[in-house]
Amino acid sequence: MKPLYGVYGASGCGRGVMPLLRRQLATADVELVFIDDDPAADAANGHPIWTFDRFASEPASQRLAALAVANAGVREMLDQRCRSAGIDVIGVSAGNVVVMDDVEIGPGALLSPFVTLTSNIRIGRCFHGNLYSYVEHDCVIGDYVTFAPGVRCNGNVTIGSHAYIGSGAIIRQGISIGASATVGMGAVVTKDVPPGVTVIGNPARIMEKK
Repeated sequence: MKPLYGVYGASGCGRGVMPLLRRQLATADVELVFIDDDPAADAANGHPIWTFDRFASEPASQRLAALAVANAGVREMLDQRCRSAGIDVIGVSAGNVVVMDDVEIGPGALLSPFVTLTSNIRIGRCFHGNLYSYVEHDCVIGDYVTFAPGVRCNGNVTIGSHAYIGSGAIIRQGISIGASATVGMGAVVTKDVPPGVTVIGNPARIMEKK
């Protein structure tokens, strides 16, 4: 039996991760599928789409999954679901990702093309670093954090678990962003962001609820 690899999520995020995983496994004899709990088709981009139950029960020497879902709460739920079923949650990294000295990355990270992680960085479980994002020196990032494309995270930044950082956001050195906070696309973060709020604009300010 072959090892069975799945990309959990057959929507846009998953279809962007699949080519990276395929290249990562180019010399391995494995089976590679999408996993989707409510599939809209039988296949996507040449790979079959299976339900989780089929993936978890299909004969295989080993089952491994990359979690390609941007929503942090859903990603955590899928992580727990996979681990409870004995499925290893794996990371996927593009071939041109740059990782420098003393970088610790938790299991399940997805690192898209042109991501850069400099030195002395700590990152938790199931981090998503999207296209052209960077993390500078001495940052600490929690679990299930998502960077959309083009995020610029400067040095000595702390980001709590479940935070979402939107496309093109800039985070000033030394800033703290609380757990479950959202930084809107293009925001310039110059002050600490409390947990659970959404900030937008330049300079970033808390978005008032209407």
